[in-house]
Amino acid sequence: MFASYRRILAAPGALAFTLSGLLGRLALSMTGVSTVAMIAARRDSYALAGTVSAAGLVTAAVGLPLVGRLVDRYGQARATVPAVLGCAVPLAGLLLCVHLGAPDWTLYLCWAACSFNPNLGGMARARWAYLFRADPQARHVANALEQALDEACFMTAPVLAILLCTSLFPEAGLIAGGTFGAAGALLFAAQRRTEPPVQAPDPEERRPGSPLRRPGLRVMALTFLATGTVFGSMEVTTLAYADALGQKSLAGPLLGLVAAGSCLAGLVFGLLRPRRAPAVRFLCGVAAMALLLLLPLAAALAGAGLGLLGAALFVAGTGTAPTMVTGMTVVQELLPRRQLNEGMSVAVSALLTGISAGAAAGGLIAQQAGPGAGYRLTAGAAVLALLVALAGRRTLGRGPDAPGAGTVAGATAGTGAGAGSGAEIARHPVGADR
Repeated sequence: MFASYRRILAAPGALAFTLSGLLGRLALSMTGVSTVAMIAARRDSYALAGTVSAAGLVTAAVGLPLVGRLVDRYGQARATVPAVLGCAVPLAGLLLCVHLGAPDWTLYLCWAACSFNPNLGGMARARWAYLFRADPQARHVANALEQALDEACFMTAPVLAILLCTSLFPEAGLIAGGTFGAAGALLFAAQRRTEPPVQAPDPEERRPGSPLRRPGLRVMALTFLATGTVFGSMEVTTLAYADALGQKSLAGPLLGLVAAGSCLAGLVFGLLRPRRAPAVRFLCGVAAMALLLLLPLAAALAGAGLGLLGAALFVAGTGTAPTMVTGMTVVQELLPRRQLNEGMSVAVSALLTGISAGAAAGGLIAQQAGPGAGYRLTAGAAVLALLVALAGRRTLGRGPDAPGAGTVAGATAGTGAGAGSGAEIARHPVGADR
């Protein structure tokens, strides 16, 4: 059943960058909750912890595209190593400021400076896109694998972080996350054989400017912004609902069910051979996500217990991964390879902004209108994502202005690490044995 995944991981160097990137992403998923737990324990203020975390998300939304542009211009290794080492300094400063009781503004400053990390998930997808540039089916499987790994990190990282913070000392989760994250990113950067070569700019071409100049990417960014609102509001609303039933400790497992449903759906989705264009599949995915998110809303409005709500969240989660997998495929095909990392970072930044806004709005709704009312925002944001995608559907199928000139979809030849392995896999399409 999983022969397709074994085949793409068998490409030379693929397993090495996948495992190192997974370590880095697991750590990045730990740092947010570790920071909240640490500040809440040391300063006895969830309000301070939440606003410091939100400040980091806002800064990350700005910093990710900037680092992505450096990656596109200078290469993954040359941009990743100084970014990781540079973030280690303010991270150490944050730990010291919290431990020594420094003023609150120092926490905001240090945590904001920690947010200029490279987008390991985007860089991994860029490696897959280059490695299998001649095989769309293999890229589909690889994107599904990456989304499943993201969901696995979302399930396990918060549990590990809270375990370290509560069983050892409040700073333990952030120390472990920072250490694992730096090690994973540096190991990822060391995998040079699969690193996509930097594409030299065409001397006759104008400076490309921001990838947001492309209408299709603007549509995708707005769609991801609404999708992030779905995630952020769902987290806070689920926490509030469980707390109202006197089972606040079960909020984490409930959210884990969402990630589990998404992870399972992503793995199964990757085994399917796409029959339609990515833009059409994306619209279908957003529509399915909007429909399935009516289930937790119905459960909450009916006053269901946590068992029924958990089942509804698990099923609702199955609509997430196919949407994100196809969404990243659409982003890859909209952009020339020289802007791939920056463009995917823009999409992730929109997602982070939506998560921050959704969490804030979901908390306000839960406080003013009742613990389950926030699921209205969750379902409404999914419908908004669908409407935005439908309104801009004509732009989603438009690739770069010069088709075949260095694009992911059109580049069937190339030099640098991974060219031979990509051609080899292209001769034996992934999934042909099913």
